[in-house]
Amino acid sequence: MSSPLGCDPADLASVEAIVRRSGTSFARGMKVLPPDRRYAMFAIYAFCRLVDDVADEESPLADRLPRLDAWRARIAGLYQGRTGDALDRVLAASIARYGLRAADFDAVIDGMQTDAEIVVVAPDPAAYDLYCDRVASAVGRLSVRAFGDSSAEADRVAHHLGRALQTTNILRDLGEDAARGRLYLPSDVLDANAIPHDPEAALAAPGLRAACRTMAERARVHFDAARAAMARCDRRAMRPARLMAASYDAVLASLVAADWRTPRERVSVPLWRKLRVAARALLPV
Repeated sequence: MSSPLGCDPADLASVEAIVRRSGTSFARGMKVLPPDRRYAMFAIYAFCRLVDDVADEESPLADRLPRLDAWRARIAGLYQGRTGDALDRVLAASIARYGLRAADFDAVIDGMQTDAEIVVVAPDPAAYDLYCDRVASAVGRLSVRAFGDSSAEADRVAHHLGRALQTTNILRDLGEDAARGRLYLPSDVLDANAIPHDPEAALAAPGLRAACRTMAERARVHFDAARAAMARCDRRAMRPARLMAASYDAVLASLVAADWRTPRERVSVPLWRKLRVAARALLPV
């Protein structure tokens, strides 16, 4: 029997090890995929993880920017047939098999560079949308191809689901972001609720809960649009997307229930609810 993606098993194991070292539940979630697609997703995740690690380092920006540029050159090299290590080889096989686009890899790097270069505070609506596209929807555009659907509707799933997921992350991580001097809520929503553009002051502002409710409603609109697009896609290919949507929708529901009364505290979803939403998401539709 051939190895997934036609890759050396040692290369596959090396990529999977990067995923498992991250300590997330991502590897378990990808078990719904057949091996070829699963390892393509592992490679995409490993790429995102390693680029994000560069952006998040405490080292001077002057040290990190050349390394992000090196990732751009590395991705360009994959499309010219150059590979240097296990991740390169599995990414190259995934690109060839599933038609992954260089522009989407580059967009992910651009998003990580935004976090490296700028302390994001109250972005204007256009900057907020671009940030969500780069750090979330671009990953989605890579992922839907690995899932098995490269249609325009699949790109719509990535567009809306990425924005829904990233907005949910931002609403969940208000306290952690403020501690780092960051405030990702867009300026139009802050201004509409008389919230200062200062991360710590914003958490104490009377209008914060109303602002968060507005953002939660925007996330729900994107969740609904993503599900509508999923219904027009290959049903089997969309199983991981349905799982992610259901999982994050549960997080959003918990946030709405808590109503940001203690925005410095991170809200979690009980295990029983995670299992229930996962089971429902994976049922045939």
